[in-house]
Amino acid sequence: MNIMIHEKAIQKAFAKVVTLKMDIRALADDVKCNRTGGVGMEEIKNVLEGTKTELQVWQYIYDLLEKTEQ
Repeated sequence: MNIMIHEKAIQKAFAKVVTLKMDIRALADDVKCNRTGGVGMEEIKNVLEGTKTELQVWQYIYDLLEKTEQ
């Protein structure tokens, strides 16, 4: 794999991890403050849990890319 492509993949995975962490904080705050924005609280909680799972996946991808030497 091209070193430049590998570095870009690492950067994109890291950016996704950071974005998901921000999304989780916002969703958790919505739950805490009972802000549902027209959808039910259960849906907000489901989105929060799905986002947490997605974060785990992207963190795993990021970790694998970091460990892979080019």
